[in-house]
Amino acid sequence: MSKTLVAYFSATGTTRRVAERLARAAQADLFEIKPAVPYSSADLDWTNKASRTSKERSDESIRPALAVKLADASAYNVVYIGFPIWWYVAPRIIATFLESSDFSGKTIVPFATSGGSSMGRTIEELKRICPTARFLNGRVLNGLSDKGLADWVASVNGK
Repeated sequence: MSKTLVAYFSATGTTRRVAERLARAAQADLFEIKPAVPYSSADLDWTNKASRTSKERSDESIRPALAVKLADASAYNVVYIGFPIWWYVAPRIIATFLESSDFSGKTIVPFATSGGSSMGRTIEELKRICPTARFLNGRVLNGLSDKGLADWVASVNGK
């Protein structure tokens, strides 16, 4: 039997709320991707070029440390990975998460929340970071009802 995980990073709580609902819809385990150093409001100020997130966006090599690593990625066949969209891509901590465990052969399904951006080039970047996983097309899940989430999970599972 296939085991599913919903892993998510949420800076303000928006992605967390969607991830919790998605985990229920997918009957999946839930894992929070937490930075070792939490993001402050000043860190999240995308209008300040000196803010932490602006620096991370400008330097693709930055890998914010994780507070906790996923204990056993081998236990999962399907991994939904959620995050807010920052500048049309996933936050750098998602790269840290993908590089911290072996996701070879896993099916990865990205999902995002956004104030108005699409997934942009997120999937291409994640595939580069984790080339041995099988990525499905992700989507922005803002405003999706519980039924909409369940329908999306069914479509991901080929039902």
